[in-house]
Amino acid sequence: MRRRVDWLTVRARRLGGARADAGMTTAEYAVGTVAACAFAALLYKVVTSGVVSGALSELLNRALHAV
Repeated sequence: MRRRVDWLTVRARRLGGARADAGMTTAEYAVGTVAACAFAALLYKVVTSGVVSGALSELLNRALHAV
């Protein structure tokens, strides 16, 4: 009888949801990290493109020479 109670306890814990999504937090952090890296790569490509880089350089030069 004790064995059956132990088995039922284990089964109830598995089905109960207490540990059902234990890995979800890690998976969500992984997806968020990949998305942040992709956004950073896209932003880097945009900022280092010729048009944007030239505009930023011109803006910086005007700001420094305005003083």
